[in-house]
Amino acid sequence: MKEITDIIKAYHRALGEGKRMALATVVHVEGSSYRRPGARMLVTEDGQLTGAISGGCLEGDALRKALLAISQQSNKLVTYDTMDDDDAKFGVQLGCNGIVHILFEPIDSEKENHPIALLIKATKERINSVLVTLFSMTERTNQPGTGILLADHESTIFLADEFSKYVDTFLKDAVTVFINQESVFKTNSFDQKKLTAFIEFLKPPVSLVIVGAGNDAIPLAGMASLLGWTITVADGRANQATAERFPMADRILVTKSADLVSQIECDSQTVFVLMTHNYNYDLGVLREFISTEHPVYIGSLGPKKKLEKMFLELGEEGITLTEEQKSRIYGPVGLDIGAETSEEIALSVLAEIKAVLNKKPGTSLRNKKDVIHSRPEKDPVVSVRTTSTSKVLAEEEGSNFCGIGPM
Repeated sequence: MKEITDIIKAYHRALGEGKRMALATVVHVEGSSYRRPGARMLVTEDGQLTGAISGGCLEGDALRKALLAISQQSNKLVTYDTMDDDDAKFGVQLGCNGIVHILFEPIDSEKENHPIALLIKATKERINSVLVTLFSMTERTNQPGTGILLADHESTIFLADEFSKYVDTFLKDAVTVFINQESVFKTNSFDQKKLTAFIEFLKPPVSLVIVGAGNDAIPLAGMASLLGWTITVADGRANQATAERFPMADRILVTKSADLVSQIECDSQTVFVLMTHNYNYDLGVLREFISTEHPVYIGSLGPKKKLEKMFLELGEEGITLTEEQKSRIYGPVGLDIGAETSEEIALSVLAEIKAVLNKKPGTSLRNKKDVIHSRPEKDPVVSVRTTSTSKVLAEEEGSNFCGIGPM
């Protein structure tokens, strides 16, 4: 979500400067690739790039394709094939061995129906949404593009008239994705034309509530800010919980522990870290929030004995925690990486939160038997290798992917 937020900010800057733009989106990947479907990059006419569609190997050529889309004001689908032996040099920096399909869409800010407008709408509130991007593997131009947004069961359609008659079919699939909360690909045939939809499930950014405004909370807030998370700092000490100490925080609350529950709206992306170094304050926050459905993660800084003492005191108050409630509490907080300093502890905590939210074990990738990222079932249309490969495109336009060739 941070990438989308950065792209929206860059869009508004470019708009204010009168620059023309194009959005590049990875819509499908076969095999190995540095970025997965949903990766985006905004390109301005003067070559400014925001976001990324690869580890840097494709950006040089993608800039040229984006400028071409801006010049011609038409959507284009480009296929980069690093599975070909002759193309291995293009993926050598990343160890790539896959086919990447990227959709380039010029942004016409004069029109209501452009893809950035849908991204803005999708991120306006803390809600789940589904974005549908349509493309055809059988032709490079005349691509429908990003055109359907489903949020809170309300749909917004931004497709051109010639494609609007296909909406109902893909809208039904979007509802299924909204319910299952998992992105999928769907291909359908319309009037002898096959259209593939990348139906993308979008979550709001992680909302991190840091309970405690001590010095060790500062690097935690700083690192979370780099990740694009929404940050709330809460403490009862007015001299600690200040904007000067936490300029990266979205909200700063000076409050009693019992009053915090009325000031925080929790959802499936909300996580807490208790680190006031005040036992009674941390206990008060735990008492208020453990009975709610969310947060999905509550980290407790300090030794395990501290948390066991909290459980014991809550039990004496008649609050017996269920196994499900205990499963949401992590104490001592963080992954075991041998962290000592506050910065290292912050790294450990954020890594654990990310693993928990993604339902991952947090172990070394070298021990993983399967692929790093789960892959959807291959679509029979998308998986067909065409002559529109990286080598052919490079020969046609006299360019390569690493920005070395001529413009």
